[in-house]
Amino acid sequence: MLNYRHLYYFWIVVKEGGFARAAERLDMAVQTISAQVRELEKSLGRQLLKPAGRGVTMTEAGETAFSRAEQIFQLGEALLDDMHEAGGEGVARLAVGLSDGISKLAAHALLAPVLGTPSLRLLCHEGEPAELLSELALHRLDLVLACQPAPHNSDLRVLSQRLVGSPVDWYGPAEIVRKSARAGFPQCLAELPVLLPTRHAALRARLDRWFDSQGIRPRVVGEFEDSALMAVFAARGLGVFPLAELGADDLSLLRGLRRLGRAEGVIEEIHAIRSRRGQHHGLASEVVDAARV
Repeated sequence: MLNYRHLYYFWIVVKEGGFARAAERLDMAVQTISAQVRELEKSLGRQLLKPAGRGVTMTEAGETAFSRAEQIFQLGEALLDDMHEAGGEGVARLAVGLSDGISKLAAHALLAPVLGTPSLRLLCHEGEPAELLSELALHRLDLVLACQPAPHNSDLRVLSQRLVGSPVDWYGPAEIVRKSARAGFPQCLAELPVLLPTRHAALRARLDRWFDSQGIRPRVVGEFEDSALMAVFAARGLGVFPLAELGADDLSLLRGLRRLGRAEGVIEEIHAIRSRRGQHHGLASEVVDAARV
């Protein structure tokens, strides 16, 4: 029989990037964990880890073992949820992937319809679109929100739907907005410190084209993957920033931000991507249906 405790130690070592960090997480001695992993290798008859600099990396056999371990321990989490449900403690689980180019404030607005669900367990993962689509195909995610649809030539069996196309407005600290009023919008953006999404975001390319059409060369002082973080820095006086209208309600949490004007013709798109097998997930369907109303 496979010793699942040994497999768990191996899994943690890989996830933590080495024995020392795994030992810290598990509150165990490095030597103990190392010995358990060696026992796993002995029982499987394969070397799973090999030295790499100051750490370790997986062998080909290790990659196969780690992939299976991921499935096993995620099934373990699902089992716990099932037991809670069987005991009358219904858990409404929704695992969402957020592509690193999407406006997080807009994503929060899209998820708002399900946030009041009793016993909700919301899991949010951020990452590259390709990575999130792989997780979706393995049914580790129920829904991916991305700034562009899934590739048409993808081998993954996924469904992609455009949820919204939200107009984009510019915001900034009240003092900056007040001083720039005389110059007029959008010409004032040529003189103001500007915060922008990173080039991971599809919105960035649209904004760059809009600047060109307006004859504006912005003075970019910061680039952010997270729109919420960008708003925080703007509220602290760093500069002005663009935000999809969909996420603007959350700006009430930050004091002192004022609207400058609308970037006419610029739209932030958000797409919902689901696996074919998972397209009937109740909460994911509720998010999609609410956005399309």
